[in-house]
Amino acid sequence: MMANYLPPDVVARAQVLGLKARTVVEGLRVGDHKSPYRGFSVEFVQHREYVPGDDIRHIDWKSYGRSERYTIKQYEQETNFAGHILLDASRSMLYGDGATNKLEYAKVLAAVLAYLIVHQRDSVSLNVFDAGWRDRLPASGQVGHVQTILHTLESVEPREKTSIAPLLHDLASQVRRRGLVFLISDCFDDVESILVGLQHLRFQGHEVIVFHVLHPDEVDFPFNGMVKFDAMEERLELLTRPQLIRPAYLRAVQKYLDEIRKGCERNHCDYLLMNTGKPLAESLTAYLARRLKVRL
Repeated sequence: MMANYLPPDVVARAQVLGLKARTVVEGLRVGDHKSPYRGFSVEFVQHREYVPGDDIRHIDWKSYGRSERYTIKQYEQETNFAGHILLDASRSMLYGDGATNKLEYAKVLAAVLAYLIVHQRDSVSLNVFDAGWRDRLPASGQVGHVQTILHTLESVEPREKTSIAPLLHDLASQVRRRGLVFLISDCFDDVESILVGLQHLRFQGHEVIVFHVLHPDEVDFPFNGMVKFDAMEERLELLTRPQLIRPAYLRAVQKYLDEIRKGCERNHCDYLLMNTGKPLAESLTAYLARRLKVRL
């Protein structure tokens, strides 16, 4: 499983560049990120639910005695930098075979991001969704948390139609401390509502990165002959000659891509088109290299 979702070449190239917050984060971690606060604090901040991989030394046994639920004590320095990975597991992500399958490509991207964040001593959460939240692992910086994320990714299968915007608003309302939010999705939803959700996250002070995962077929429409197209999230089918509708399709796709990209730019969100026909190592490391040069 480690080899499947953490390809050594992708991990090695990504680790060289790292993934640091470009905006000011809350709290202070020695040597890693800028803080709006002064001094070093190890004061207790909050409890969170225990997840496999957490250090059992941090379990609050008094709290367990009262509630019979395992919770972890979080301290100020442990909540400085949290990355929140949002992974689209709707049925449209099923498209593609082998390495070009959108969901499998997205899983590898999510795994590499999680590994990168934890191994630079920050914390990361995983939030799998379609029309609602499916699997949610709270943020943790424990090394064992990566293994838990890998097990969760392995079990993810596409199910319902996606509904992105309400979940972006939900996350913005839930996560009060500023951090990084990674949306990994094909974004087959109402563009304007997605952008409003991203704007909400930015208003809360989060740095937002959109990894727009698309298959080459969806971008280039290379079909010929008589083809029957089956909708993946609805009971619809269309029998047609692709060469007759290709010009109109390509114009519509370009308009759709421009709307998302320009909307992200207006909201100061990073946008990256992830074509599954291109090696993940190439696309991801190119983005990480750009991050090192750009300062908000």
